[in-house]
Amino acid sequence: MTSQPTLTEAEEGPEGPPQAGSGLQAGLKNRHLSMIAIGGVIGAGLFVGSSTGIATAGPGILLSYALVGTLVVLVMRMLGEMSAANPTSGSFSAHADRALGPWAGFSIGWLYWFFWVVVLAVEATAGAKILEGWIPAVPQWGWALIVMVVLTATNLASVGSYGEFEFWFAGIKVVAIGAFIVVGGLAVFGVLPGVDSGQAGLGNLTEHGGFLPNGAGAILTGVLLVVFSFMGSEIPTLAAGESEDPQRAVTKATNSIIWRIAVFYLGSIFVVVALLPWDAQSIADKGSYVAALDSLGIANAGQIMNFIVLTSVLSCLNSGLYTASRMAFSLGERGDAPRAFARTTRRGVPRTAILVSVVFGFVAVFFNYEFPDSVFLFLVNSSGAVALFVWLVICFSQLRMRRIVEAEAPERLVVRMWLFPYLTWAAAAVIVFVLGYMLTDTEHDGRTTVLLSLLVAALVLAVAVVRQRVGTARAAAGKD
Repeated sequence: MTSQPTLTEAEEGPEGPPQAGSGLQAGLKNRHLSMIAIGGVIGAGLFVGSSTGIATAGPGILLSYALVGTLVVLVMRMLGEMSAANPTSGSFSAHADRALGPWAGFSIGWLYWFFWVVVLAVEATAGAKILEGWIPAVPQWGWALIVMVVLTATNLASVGSYGEFEFWFAGIKVVAIGAFIVVGGLAVFGVLPGVDSGQAGLGNLTEHGGFLPNGAGAILTGVLLVVFSFMGSEIPTLAAGESEDPQRAVTKATNSIIWRIAVFYLGSIFVVVALLPWDAQSIADKGSYVAALDSLGIANAGQIMNFIVLTSVLSCLNSGLYTASRMAFSLGERGDAPRAFARTTRRGVPRTAILVSVVFGFVAVFFNYEFPDSVFLFLVNSSGAVALFVWLVICFSQLRMRRIVEAEAPERLVVRMWLFPYLTWAAAAVIVFVLGYMLTDTEHDGRTTVLLSLLVAALVLAVAVVRQRVGTARAAAGKD
């Protein structure tokens, strides 16, 4: 067994970052971190993809969201424990590097980077479709290019620019979904005057085939459909390294995850399935949130939701580019990527890491337009299960890291995982079960997603193992 570096050594890195710039800087304010934490759990997938889950599980989709939400809360608690003890831009990748070995940090870091550069293409295309509908004179590919260029410029300016843009993007999402819950909730309980809400009521939860119209098994299928909409909840732990008080930022984000998921996910989905029967054709035709707004007689509901979705897309793009670049920076800092990735400008911006990430995002956008049913479909499916891989690695890292911190610096355990190690093992078991269940899902491409993601993960892991063995052999040769 190789010896592990101390916490201080882990923070500084084995060689220290390249000296071309001044390193990452604390450019994120507390309000930026607070809004990034709140908005991070509200992805465009919640607005766009929830209708499929409702059609599959009926009102029982609430249990699917509750199960995944509980899992995310546990995983974030583990990640919060490690990140509060040792805040770093590499977050779970850096923790895995220390707790499990360089092969783990290398593999999960590159898989996570791959996931987000594919997301850049998906979100840029989604945003471009909405913008083209508003201004058709600009082609869809042109809008995708414009959106990517603008947000790249924002991220290149300074981390404060990213934080400011994300503050307002996330703020719009939070206000919109909060208003939706309040207005929709008043309609459900019959106290909202002046709107057409004749279909609304708690009876919609049980009167159309029951709470589980498609059986209890549909809950698990719903889990597969909604699990990926939670990806992004870990972003505050990456961003905390560039805040004024990283430990406080991580602790606050970790402690607030329960109410954020309860309100924004469970609260809004509850309103949707209570406003309309789960099998209403309008949900399938228009999407769950647009159909819900339409049922209240709110004019231009579709355009209102398009604006909210566009804001969510821009937020996801902004955070995706930031997250991919910081993971690339961390990989470069640890020697798992070209050292140029760890160079920063005088403003503390990892310019090379940002540009490399966005270039791969542009390439993926090209594939989306030229080869949507082959190359791009492969990219999407092969990155689809990365969220579950990340969560599983967090579980195993925390099992080891808790013992390391307890031995070296127990005062840093300001956030502790509940019922350690039992809940950690339980969460890991649930993740493995979900991956296994996905292999039985052929209707929603679950099997394809897992198999292709495992293929890519195996390739990355093989590279990691070869690199580690070569490095060990060189080190041994140097001693001779």
